[in-house]
Amino acid sequence: MATSCRLEAELRLVVLGRAGAGKTSTVSTIMGLEQDGAALIQEECSKHAGQAAGRQVTVVSSSDWFGSACIPEDRKRQLCSLLALSSPGPHAFLLCVPLNQPADGEAKALDVLEQLLGPAAVQNNTVVLFTHTEELDPEERLEEYLLTWRKDLTELVKRCGDHYHTLEAQGKTETEEAVRELLDKVDQAVNESGMEHFSCQLYQDVEEQIQKRQEEILKQRQADGLNIDTEDLEAVRREAERGVEDLDLNVDALFPCSDVPVSRSFLWRLWDMLSGWLWRLPKLVRREALLGALVSLFVGGQLVEP
Repeated sequence: MATSCRLEAELRLVVLGRAGAGKTSTVSTIMGLEQDGAALIQEECSKHAGQAAGRQVTVVSSSDWFGSACIPEDRKRQLCSLLALSSPGPHAFLLCVPLNQPADGEAKALDVLEQLLGPAAVQNNTVVLFTHTEELDPEERLEEYLLTWRKDLTELVKRCGDHYHTLEAQGKTETEEAVRELLDKVDQAVNESGMEHFSCQLYQDVEEQIQKRQEEILKQRQADGLNIDTEDLEAVRREAERGVEDLDLNVDALFPCSDVPVSRSFLWRLWDMLSGWLWRLPKLVRREALLGALVSLFVGGQLVEP
């Protein structure tokens, strides 16, 4: 009974991923948009509400706040925005992971989520959403590919409680079914977690700040003699969410200066160098899989630039 009641409520999803990982197409597919509009995903976090597979869904698209090029001030602002727009807590984080690239950036994103929100955010409420699946042969199943060729991606899925999916399908009917299956997997993950949605002390603090700001705005409007209807309440909520800024986030601890930039620059130079000749090999040899295997030798340890 509890499950059926929750199914009627809003489903909140947070889409994470590096630049070029497929966040735009993911949001477009979930929301059933005909166009893969470039304006949909912006550098800042944004919120999209609508119907998906007969459900009321809100999708928060996140910027690449875990990338090495993001400066601390921008990271803090973007994280505050992500938390506010997805408060009181998402039902799932959807981590977009391209099949044709190394997974070092995604592993770092999971590390930050664990430090920021706790291990349960990753283990219980994160779904790995594979993109760029055109690398698969027509008859090849995603599961077989991961187990055979990509140990790095398999480890990523394991960290996320074996929750993974892909929305890339052929045809409108198949795509709609893929979205429905994704929402079912989110429901299953939430039910297994034993919570109505993900929550932690940080999200509780954010929601308290939003509600306090809502009350202030409503009191001011009432003092001005304005009538408040449902649409006004939604606008007040949005205004209160935009006002969340002063969160106690230790960005320096989450992204130490000695961390990713040096190792990522070396890793990507290695990727560029090897991809030049591996790309000439037959697809059967799995160019990108060989690179993924090489990447797995480096991920988990600090790389030293020669």
